[in-house]
Amino acid sequence: MKKLTDYADCAGCASKFQAADLDLIMEGLQPAHVDDRILVDFRTSDDAGVYRWSADSALVHTVDFFTPIVDDPYIYGQIAAANALSDVYAMGGEPRTALAIVALPKDGPAPETVREIFRGGSDKLREAGVALLGGHTVTDPEVKFGYAVTGQVHPARVWTNAGARPGDVLILTKPLGTGIVVRATKFGRSTDTQLASAITSMVTLNSAAAAIAASETAGTIRACTDITGFGLIGHATEVAVASRTTLVFNSSQLPLLPGSAELAALNLPCGGRSNIRHFDQLSVGPDVTPELSLLCMDPQTSGGLLFSVAPESAARLVDRLVAAGVPAAAVGHVEARGSGTSFVSLV
Repeated sequence: MKKLTDYADCAGCASKFQAADLDLIMEGLQPAHVDDRILVDFRTSDDAGVYRWSADSALVHTVDFFTPIVDDPYIYGQIAAANALSDVYAMGGEPRTALAIVALPKDGPAPETVREIFRGGSDKLREAGVALLGGHTVTDPEVKFGYAVTGQVHPARVWTNAGARPGDVLILTKPLGTGIVVRATKFGRSTDTQLASAITSMVTLNSAAAAIAASETAGTIRACTDITGFGLIGHATEVAVASRTTLVFNSSQLPLLPGSAELAALNLPCGGRSNIRHFDQLSVGPDVTPELSLLCMDPQTSGGLLFSVAPESAARLVDRLVAAGVPAAAVGHVEARGSGTSFVSLV
């Protein structure tokens, strides 16, 4: 009998469309409609689009789906939902409604398995307080599942990639390594404990981290992104480009999933190799191990939030996050970018 990950060409790798191809496709593309109510669109590589609905309310729109990365259908559904909701949290918003997106092969999986995928996703939406309104299904050689999510945010409290400032402190709310651990599992190289840690991280909503950060004084959170398919370096590069800064990460402060460093050299997902080729405006210090560099390129699924935070508020925010059970850590800082300097530095 087929396992769920057998319905994916690259099981264990939920990375995004290759960044280089995406840049080529989007080059020179203009918005379909000019509207001064559009607050955020695709041009800043943000996690979601934002449309001002009224003076005190804006809509946050996102969509995310991928092939199975685990064989348990219920867990796969949970991860897919948490991952899709994360884009709204990364914009400072609260998710409100969702539409399911499903692709299924003609030869399976069994209806009972598909039902478990839906059940996992629905349970995670319910945990987030999000209403499932409907969805759309198609026939496809691979299983794909996820959601289009609509959220709400105050127009003056939107977090984007473009707000990072020199002197800001970088805070990460989940450990790195999900892609590497899941890929290792596909080839029988990870332990049950290592996979369990990765799953726990992936099914955990970013809602608590986002709510705590949003409760800080306005202006405390300068920029935010969630760490997903482009890895830490890729999404940090998008922040650096949008905000015209350099993001500097202290490798010794980066939180890692148990065993991920040992697995990194043997199990980098194909999306990680794509990230290495594309996000090459990177400076790596002499004391950074090759395994750590790979982990920073590792495509994450339902990864954490990366905040760029006003320096006077950073320690308090980390303390509040940790007290609430969020495994947050200060992992670096933001610098002004000089001529010819890298977008991201790993020291």
